[in-house]
Amino acid sequence: MIHIQKNLLNYLFTISVFFTPELVLSADGEGPLYIDMITSPIGIICLALFVIAYGFVMAEEFTHFRKSKPVILAATAIWGIIAFYASSDPSLSTHWAEGKFKHLILEFAELFFFLFVAMTYVNALTERKMFDALCAWLSNNNFSYKKIFLITGVIAFFLSPIADNLTTALILGTVVMVAGQGNKGFIVPGLINIVVAANAGGAFSPFGDITTLMVWQRGFVSFFDFFAIFLPSVVNYLIPAAIMYFAIPNEIPKGDGKKVKIEPGGSVIAILGILTISITVAGHQVLHMPPVFGMMFGLGMLGTYGYFLKTRHPGKNKFDIFELTGKAEWDTLLFFYGILVCVGGLASLGYLKLISDDMYVTLGATYANILVGILSAIIDNIPIVYAVLTAHPSMDMGQWLLITLTAGVGGSLLSIGSAAGVALMGQARGIYTFFAHLKWSWAILLGYAASIVVHLWLNAELFDLVPLEKR
Repeated sequence: MIHIQKNLLNYLFTISVFFTPELVLSADGEGPLYIDMITSPIGIICLALFVIAYGFVMAEEFTHFRKSKPVILAATAIWGIIAFYASSDPSLSTHWAEGKFKHLILEFAELFFFLFVAMTYVNALTERKMFDALCAWLSNNNFSYKKIFLITGVIAFFLSPIADNLTTALILGTVVMVAGQGNKGFIVPGLINIVVAANAGGAFSPFGDITTLMVWQRGFVSFFDFFAIFLPSVVNYLIPAAIMYFAIPNEIPKGDGKKVKIEPGGSVIAILGILTISITVAGHQVLHMPPVFGMMFGLGMLGTYGYFLKTRHPGKNKFDIFELTGKAEWDTLLFFYGILVCVGGLASLGYLKLISDDMYVTLGATYANILVGILSAIIDNIPIVYAVLTAHPSMDMGQWLLITLTAGVGGSLLSIGSAAGVALMGQARGIYTFFAHLKWSWAILLGYAASIVVHLWLNAELFDLVPLEKR
């Protein structure tokens, strides 16, 4: 069997030689940036592996085959093929594939530990019942459906930049479900409102969306520059919210009367979370250290405070930092690994050059970035934005902010376009569905278009400003 596999790979390599791949040399002399194998059998096989794996990701809701598994398998297979080819090509260094792969692992490690700490803080606040207390307050104050619609939307918009859009959607989705008591006329627009608000709020903060975080970590935009798209994000949320508001029943629901007491230390952990964000931003802006530097310090603060919390309150609900880290979204974290490594492999074969050559040169940066947002409603925005970042098209600050905006809010167009929408479909199964969301997609599209227009008008001077990376 092993002999047959070796012969097959040798056969593929022999065929690929006929295509004479072009080596594009890097400026540092450490080998080519990529090998042009777009039309070669090896390149096509690697692309097919990624497409098949991503097909399983898109079908996860029906197959229940967790999304991390197929992309990890595809990532390993793609780089195994690349490494075999590189080791057989005399024009490439023996360690060329190894160097490229290590670079990807370093990039993933920075993203991994950042998200790992953020998830741990969210789990800590959940365990201390901070979010349960918020839900109880909102559902037991005799607010009308219209008022709950407005309050949950505004909270989602401003909570998402800190707690991420998925967590925000799940927390406030619970409020809508409890308050709605099966009233579909309120629950459906209420959940759509949360999805739009959470995605819009996460677009102007590196802590609110993975794509924004990646743009920040790459150094194209500074932390405070992201606030230039705050108003476009507000417009993106307000327009569909204003339209859906008139469809909300003018009734006052009865709350369940449930009261929730915050566990000891909840408020302090919230303050530590805000301090962690501040240290992370200061470390990146002032000391020029990667964001993971401040986030890991924040994890140390949480663990240290957890020790004192555990010794002072040794009751049944004691605080355990390691139990909280074990509850991190490991499927999501491993999915990011598979996606980054897969896309990095395709980049090393020259496929991402097509993005900068065909998409950004032919269409122009503005139309290309608008298209990225629309595509993110169908395909997850993470691989799309990472592909653009890896292709590194020549764009000014205004364009990098535009793709951050469109990729962040474009997923709201369909219920499957963002993690927030997918999560709420599971939470309100049979009520909030793909087609229920689709009925309001026209209103969301109006907000999407208006936010782009506002950005192009309001931040016109940024379209001549070079990105932070090149300053």
